Amino acid sequence: MTSPAMLIVTVDAPPGREVATVLGLAKGSTVRAKHIGSDIVASLRNLVGGEVKEYGALLTGAREQAIDRMVADARAMGADAVVGMRLETSHIAQAASEVVAYGTAVTLR
Repeated sequence: MTSPAMLIVTVDAPPGREVATVLGLAKGSTVRAKHIGSDIVASLRNLVGGEVKEYGALLTGAREQAIDRMVADARAMGADAVVGMRLETSHIAQAASEVVAYGTAVTLR
């Protein structure tokens, strides 16, 4: 059985919908570290310039995982939407970063 898609928006109220119940803060996070092989390639790319695709892919995966965890948290509260969703990134250590996704879990009419 496939569960219905979770509506995720960065605005406080989805256009054409009304918030029925505010359930609370939904959050998800992940901490990712650089891989030594990717770091070497990225260092070489820094010398000649251009997009550092290795780090881009790392952060894309981290954002997706943080959002997936936020959605799971919202579902556990009984939400069918997350409003006011935001992403933040923080530097944990020299080679690791945390990505946090958060928003307000709600039910909609």
